[in-house]
Amino acid sequence: MEEGRIEGIVERVVYQNAENGYAVIEISADGELHTVTGTMPAIEAGESIIAFGKWYDHPSFGMQFQAKTVERIRPQTVEAIYRYLCAGAIRGIGISTARKLVEAFGENTLEVMEKEPERVAALRGLNAKKAASWSEALMADNGMREMLLFLGRYGISPNEAVRIYKAFGASCLEKIEENPFCLCGEGLGIDFFRADSIAQMMERPQDFLGRIRAGILYVLRHNLGNGHTCLPREPLVQAAVRLLGVESDRIEEAIDDMKSLRILFARTFDHTEYLYLERYFEAEQFIADRIRFMKRYPAAPIFGIENYIRAIEESCGITYAQLQKEAIRRALGEGLLILTGGPGTGKTTTLQGIIRILKEKGETVLLAAPTGRAAKRMSELTGEEAKTLHRLLQAQWDEEDKPVFAKNEKNLLECDAMVVDEVSMVDMILFESLLKALPIGCRLILVGDSDQLPSVGPGNVLGDLIASKQIPTVALREVFRQAMKSLIVRNAHKIVSGEMPDLADRSSDFFFLPRKNAQDIAETVLSLCETRLPQAYGYNAMNEIQVLCPGRKGPLGTAELSIRLQNALNPAGEEKRELKIGSIVFREGDRVIQTKNNYQLAFERENGEHGEGIFNGDIGTLEKLDRRAGKALLKFDDKTATYDFEQMRELEPAYALTVHKSQGNEFEAVILPAYEYAPQLLYRNLLYTAVTRAKALMIIVGQEEILRRMIENDRKTRRFSGLGRLLEAEE
Repeated sequence: MEEGRIEGIVERVVYQNAENGYAVIEISADGELHTVTGTMPAIEAGESIIAFGKWYDHPSFGMQFQAKTVERIRPQTVEAIYRYLCAGAIRGIGISTARKLVEAFGENTLEVMEKEPERVAALRGLNAKKAASWSEALMADNGMREMLLFLGRYGISPNEAVRIYKAFGASCLEKIEENPFCLCGEGLGIDFFRADSIAQMMERPQDFLGRIRAGILYVLRHNLGNGHTCLPREPLVQAAVRLLGVESDRIEEAIDDMKSLRILFARTFDHTEYLYLERYFEAEQFIADRIRFMKRYPAAPIFGIENYIRAIEESCGITYAQLQKEAIRRALGEGLLILTGGPGTGKTTTLQGIIRILKEKGETVLLAAPTGRAAKRMSELTGEEAKTLHRLLQAQWDEEDKPVFAKNEKNLLECDAMVVDEVSMVDMILFESLLKALPIGCRLILVGDSDQLPSVGPGNVLGDLIASKQIPTVALREVFRQAMKSLIVRNAHKIVSGEMPDLADRSSDFFFLPRKNAQDIAETVLSLCETRLPQAYGYNAMNEIQVLCPGRKGPLGTAELSIRLQNALNPAGEEKRELKIGSIVFREGDRVIQTKNNYQLAFERENGEHGEGIFNGDIGTLEKLDRRAGKALLKFDDKTATYDFEQMRELEPAYALTVHKSQGNEFEAVILPAYEYAPQLLYRNLLYTAVTRAKALMIIVGQEEILRRMIENDRKTRRFSGLGRLLEAEE
């Protein structure tokens, strides 16, 4: 519907959320009563408002006005002021006190109460303490009004304004006028560019110090998204110059000031200064210190390891390779181990042996992985319960919805040994949190594939730990004869070695289907998912076949392919309810993926267990949409969660995923389009990661030349981090 406005007096506050300011009110306008919804912090009956927004026909409550912005006007008439005070707008004022006040001061009642509390205190039955508290309440309310009007001029929504007010309190206007770039602080939801636009409207100069500092912080925070925990000084300066359009000398001066104020932190490696945000500076230092401590005070060694190894070989009818035996010896003898290797190299068999011996020795062993699917697969392979790291550490959240963990240095995990799989996916902050929760003398066994992509979050934990050469590491390279029967396994090892995969062999589980253009590739991908693979192999297209793409954009990106796959695999029908959120149409039966960690989402497991937290990368099914209640029911493996429609903005269709998003998952069948994506997405590690996501069938559709380019491009994902060098320095 078209945008409009409505003006009237608040008759009743139906609902109000004190945390975010959202309210449902009834107002009288043009002789009728209307329902208005939106962000209206501390709204009270008796106030006059002008709301801007649009009408909406709610399925349960009928026509409502959805307000984007609300201008609040203090009541002007004696009658309106009386109603305002009677409604409980100010604590401690009831009907008789309200009557006494308006009889004494008339239309000036609110102004006298705010600015001349001594006149209020002079009235019979009242006192200075009450008058002062009412004055403070009105000043605070007036400050909120002024702030909403002030920020509204700069395009800041009431919802955002409430967050800002909660962060800065009554002095927020003074803070913003002094330095508008305080708005782009963490947790406020205002990015640097919006703050910069506001600063321009306030006519702040381009070289304003607050702007330069905010720009430097923006560059560092932005690069957290690229995986960097720090940046070398020179690239940081040049990036800030391009962003801010000021001389490099001004950037250099600001960096030095920020270091002295402990806004930025610095370390020097190989004569180069690296600059950090405080959180990542501390995380790297803690990890390095804790690993040094674990090496100095290791877990008690287990003796008679050779006897245990022989007993397992005899009882299981296996023969460990020499490197597998070495891994078992070091894990049990030194208490700290990195076990790495590609598919078919015996990581799981080795790990099973380590766990078996530990349990026979009576040790408590905990198993964990970064994602739900990786933990589930770990449980299936080892026969032991594995949890996600977030669940193991009992993730909670603070007032800013940032994760905190109940398990920490003051509330340690109860275990003698900790085994973590898929460590390549673990970022710096999560690894720090894990180490904080480990008891002294606990064994730590880290398992992963160092040739896979690094974590989505900042840091390159597995790569840095291996490169430092300070932790015992066993890299399994020999592919076992049984595994060599799989062309997926053989080709994965060819790719990581820089060789072209065997594209001619069609006798096994790896197929290449040559196609020249995007349209042909897309149609082949669709037909494979819709008919060919279900008919030939009996696969369920909705949960056993996964399309993986190097990138999101273009005709063969995840965005476009997901729409086409949704229409083919889960077409619209009268029996399926739909909901459009932004540009995405969600339909009952859809395959979806969570795109950010949500620690507050409650879920119930199939065994009746309750918990909270759906995490970035969790893949599930949209089971039910309930428009009347504004809720959606989603199933993630063994967990069922209820979302409200606003929370569904954290979901995306999962018919096609980026290779990065697929980490930690394994699918029966994987289809990968090989076409012209952005050059930075066509490299060897990405192709290797995609191929190793396939459990039983891998199909590549597209151009052989693209595969050749990916394999030849052996650029490792360069991440600036000081962890490896901190570990080396400790030695």
